[in-house]
Amino acid sequence: MTALAGQTAPTSATSPATGTQAGGLESDAAYIGAAQQHLVRYGGQFSPVLIERAAGSYLYRAGGERILDFTSGQMSSILGHSHPAIVETVRRQIGELDHLFSGMLSRPVVTLAERLAATMPDPLERVLLLTTGAESNEAAIRMAKLVTGKHEIVAFARSWHGMTQAAASATYSAGRKGYGPSIGNFAIPVPNAYRPDLVDADGALDWQKQLDLAFDLIDAQSSGSLAACIVEPILSSGGIIELPVGYLAALRAKCDERGMLLIIDEAQTGLGRTGDWYAFERDGVVPDILTVSKTLGAGLPLAAMITSAAIEEQANERGFLFFTTHVSDPVVAAVGNTVLDVLQRDSLVQRAGELGDRLREGLLELQSRHRVIGDVRGRGLLQGLELVTDRDTKAPADELGAQVTQRCLELGLHLNVVQLRGMGGTFRIAPPLTASDDEIAAGLDILDRALTSVTGGRD
Repeated sequence: MTALAGQTAPTSATSPATGTQAGGLESDAAYIGAAQQHLVRYGGQFSPVLIERAAGSYLYRAGGERILDFTSGQMSSILGHSHPAIVETVRRQIGELDHLFSGMLSRPVVTLAERLAATMPDPLERVLLLTTGAESNEAAIRMAKLVTGKHEIVAFARSWHGMTQAAASATYSAGRKGYGPSIGNFAIPVPNAYRPDLVDADGALDWQKQLDLAFDLIDAQSSGSLAACIVEPILSSGGIIELPVGYLAALRAKCDERGMLLIIDEAQTGLGRTGDWYAFERDGVVPDILTVSKTLGAGLPLAAMITSAAIEEQANERGFLFFTTHVSDPVVAAVGNTVLDVLQRDSLVQRAGELGDRLREGLLELQSRHRVIGDVRGRGLLQGLELVTDRDTKAPADELGAQVTQRCLELGLHLNVVQLRGMGGTFRIAPPLTASDDEIAAGLDILDRALTSVTGGRD
């Protein structure tokens, strides 16, 4: 084993993996150094802090320093960290039934499928339980291609649907260069009201004209094999861009006209985060296939693809295959049932709407005092705050965003800033649904102080 600079190699009884101190790695810096030597970087640089444990809305470093987590981990831990009900479920289930041959069933799996279906509008009732958002989107796209007999997929130009092959091919916000051709995938523009590309007589985004033009171009490029359109109701990695009211219905019509399926990806918006069980409910539009992931497992690897009986039966008749090692795993299915229990017992969907209103009001108040805040947008407990160098020109503030992020971390608040060129000043703010009013206020206060510190004062 290679020793770190300035240290002797750990003995067989002491290793970085165990975290023991006798003769081993004792400081954050040493572990970060080991990470730089041994970990593959999968998305830029790692955070400069090492997390020892987490509970509720807080992360804790080894010395006891706490960090308020305004991203719910990877926008997943909607019940906060180490929720007692989740901890109890995992302890119980791992001792009773941990893993099965993928063709076998267990009570937690069947129960979760039935309960998920009960939260859906008709005709969504058939459920496939998987592990990640990418996997659920992969299954959805695969099913859409099989059922329609076509292969072309449409997605937003700033989309993020995952890193597996079909999901990555429908992802346009990052990661497309250097991996070879992506066949049969088309991008349409994002209806961004803050930065409109097509405007009406009043200067507002003309999203209907934008959508019409987008599908005119799709039709011109298509070989006549349009299978599906996959969209997020609120683009997250794309900058917290909420689809305008009416857009999903118009998109549904475009899909129906072409015999395409509509897939809605609610990895970050599903299970109450926006103040509704699912964000698509606001628009009165039902997708052909719905995917959920992050929030369903409350931080554990659980995802689902949900569709109608008619689509599932047709797919089955054509030999639909998505047989994975951890499909229908009982441990995470039991966790999913507990997530539903807590959401319903504690009225957390309603709570997300109320707490989201408080968060938004606080962000708007900050905007009134900090001219570097150009826009506040989002829904419920998924809010976006975009920094600009000039409100009139709306010039992106990537460097400023990085500085504010770092200062927030130093002050005890973790915020996630979008890591795309020209969007590095956009924060994704997604506290857990279990956050308290005081924790929301504390996060807003730290953000206020960080902005003041970095910009040299308030406006």
